[in-house]
Amino acid sequence: MYAEIIIPAALPKSYTWSVPEDMRESLQPGCRVEVNLGKSKKYAGLVKRLHDEKPEFYETKEIISQLDKEPVVFPEQLRLWEWLAGYYMCSEGEVMAAALPAHFKLSSETILVFNEEYGDEFSALDHDEYIVAEALLLKKELGLSEVQQLLDSSHVYPVINRLIQKRICYVWEALKQTYAPKKEAYVLLNPVYTEEEKLAELLNTWNRAPKQMELLLSYLHLLKTEGEVTKAALLKKSGASDAQLKGLTEKQILRLEKREVDRIKYLPKNVSIDFSLTELQEKKLDECRVRLAEKPVCLLHGVTSSGKTNIYIRLIEEYIRQGKQVLYLLPEIALTSQVIRRLQKHFGGYIGIYHSRFSQNERVEIWNKVKTGELRVILGARSSVFLPFHQLGLVICDEEHDPSFKQQEPAPRYNGRDAAIYLAALFGAKTLLGSGTPSLESYFNAVTGKYGLVELLQRFGDLQLPPIRFVDTRSLVQKDKTRIILSPALISSVEEILERGKQVILFQNRRGYAPYQVCAVCGWIPQCKYCDVSLTYHKLNNKQVCHYCGTTYPPVHSCAACGSDKFLQRNFGTEKIEEQLQETFPRARVARMDIDTVKGKNAHDTLIRQFEEGRIDILVGTQMVVKGLDFDHVDLVGILDADGLLHFADFRVNERAFQLMEQVSGRAGRKEATGTVLVQTSQPGHPLLQIVQQHDYRAMYTEEVIKRKEFHYPPFTRIIQLTFKHKFKEIVDRASVQFANRLKPAFGTYLVGPAEPVIGRIRNQYLMELLIKLPRDGALINRCKREILEETAMLHQDKSFRSVTVVADVDPV
Repeated sequence: MYAEIIIPAALPKSYTWSVPEDMRESLQPGCRVEVNLGKSKKYAGLVKRLHDEKPEFYETKEIISQLDKEPVVFPEQLRLWEWLAGYYMCSEGEVMAAALPAHFKLSSETILVFNEEYGDEFSALDHDEYIVAEALLLKKELGLSEVQQLLDSSHVYPVINRLIQKRICYVWEALKQTYAPKKEAYVLLNPVYTEEEKLAELLNTWNRAPKQMELLLSYLHLLKTEGEVTKAALLKKSGASDAQLKGLTEKQILRLEKREVDRIKYLPKNVSIDFSLTELQEKKLDECRVRLAEKPVCLLHGVTSSGKTNIYIRLIEEYIRQGKQVLYLLPEIALTSQVIRRLQKHFGGYIGIYHSRFSQNERVEIWNKVKTGELRVILGARSSVFLPFHQLGLVICDEEHDPSFKQQEPAPRYNGRDAAIYLAALFGAKTLLGSGTPSLESYFNAVTGKYGLVELLQRFGDLQLPPIRFVDTRSLVQKDKTRIILSPALISSVEEILERGKQVILFQNRRGYAPYQVCAVCGWIPQCKYCDVSLTYHKLNNKQVCHYCGTTYPPVHSCAACGSDKFLQRNFGTEKIEEQLQETFPRARVARMDIDTVKGKNAHDTLIRQFEEGRIDILVGTQMVVKGLDFDHVDLVGILDADGLLHFADFRVNERAFQLMEQVSGRAGRKEATGTVLVQTSQPGHPLLQIVQQHDYRAMYTEEVIKRKEFHYPPFTRIIQLTFKHKFKEIVDRASVQFANRLKPAFGTYLVGPAEPVIGRIRNQYLMELLIKLPRDGALINRCKREILEETAMLHQDKSFRSVTVVADVDPV
């Protein structure tokens, strides 16, 4: 008996191991096993299939041990992995690495584990020891390669040895399961005192240790009100110490018991729908049911604030009552906090959240609850498509147009929306795509009959979509010739809104203070030494940051070219806008929402709640503020730099600009008044802005589809983008040209490039891109993918190109 096993690494294919006698009865596909790969490296692999075909070209090794009695994934997940690997041109091992929580992926690389008992007093350590100890304190575990990076040296063993001798850390090389259930101490009353007479006798005859008496009374009160009492809750409520509790346990009045508890607190399981749909929403819900009965996928095109979420809630209710599971996908973690509160109100403990901000232990717990069917509804970002559903009935993909659904780095570079549609098909489940501004591809599929289409083009409460006014910034230049941030028209509008006690959202798609600085004398611009990009100045921490590789630099005070100390700050980011708002409106409460301000697990939720509760008057932010958030009292939305959205070297530029501006404007006037949108631009006559002003999605779609067809872009073609990377420009140029020449005989008419991208060097790697625009012919696309993989292998056979990285991105966004 043999087992084909997936290893969580970028191996070109799965390998086969032989199954020992003692495992033949218990081993199943989806279970993890411990295997040796190479001479000594151990992995926790996952059994893909069991068979009796002996491999021809190599001797099989035996599986060392079986890690699971029951599978951690079901056959549907394994089929999803296989499809993702084939479609997105990566290995199943890379899909496995992305799919499973870290505690399920184990390998025997040397890992240093921090010794918690040591504490955090590192003053006696030398410089290198201190750096590693600090990193261990923060991360708890470090791989050997991470220590080498920290110290910028490959000779790290002496430092590691000294840290081990000082008992700051220990080495962990054995395969072990790192997930441990969370245990909490519960306080129980000795059964003798459950009889009221005995308890009364104990209290009446108490004559010493008054603090213990107070503690016992606090316990009895908590027991009556809460039903169960944890040690932590009791000590907090009573203000007592561990010693006083220990006294009561020694007297055998109370006793402690450790129990396994959930890391995430869940509400009681119940379904309560306390709202009614409007007549129009009810009609559209019926249409959704009909379309989903006819086709596996339906697109719900509903304008912003039309009540799409209420329709989702009613559909979720139907599937929960059928005993099915529902996956509700959102593009951003920021959105989950507001939506989860609405869903928990209706579905209580049936619902769980899954995204990357959770700890690995929390992820394992959610994984297991989905696997057992305890959680019926999962709200999550794109990674939740990997959860082990087994009764999936419905997938809802909200804001389906959003590019955040696409994974960029590392592989698999999958689109969460498309993966969810395939996952639903594996279960025979239905998929509902929802958006106020659908992606061109989805809308094309709907109008051509591949998907069902339901359109809800009227706002809830019959409110009108907000009027859009343009502010021409060509005549508004400041004394130092820099661009104006807040135009007089915007300032007066904000003042008027604040006087009425309403709220304002301002949108600028650049974070930081100044996107770049330029020498006023010679025009020199500070750049990252590892990337071909200018540095963004962040005033709060007084650093210049490269937004591509993350390297930080001290601020520049003198020009490296001419020595001048005169610098101009060009353009503006959210940080500078926040500062100017505080100066212009000193009495207003201003907050900023971008990736720099919402780094913690609950930071999004805290900021969104403050805005909902009216504790913030003006919210300035990047794309995060525009995606589906629902605020009742926003009467003005300002787009501070529409030009920045219209000038991208990308075939989707008009589609993206329309979606962003329409979504931003959708935040205004969602409950009572209509609201207003002000757009600052130097091109008020731009054709796209006229379409945005009319809120006319259909006009944008019609215009774009004609151009896409003419120039062979999606939805009429499928794109594969190949990126070549190497530290020497000459080598990457030669490699990309050679690769393109080898593809030309079969695919010459579909090739564009190779060419240098807009940013030609990132992280000290020079880049070249090759675009392949293939017709929508499945056989041709699959043949092209096979050829690309073969040519990549042949390129790496050439000694001079062995270290060239070739990245294939299917359906790039």
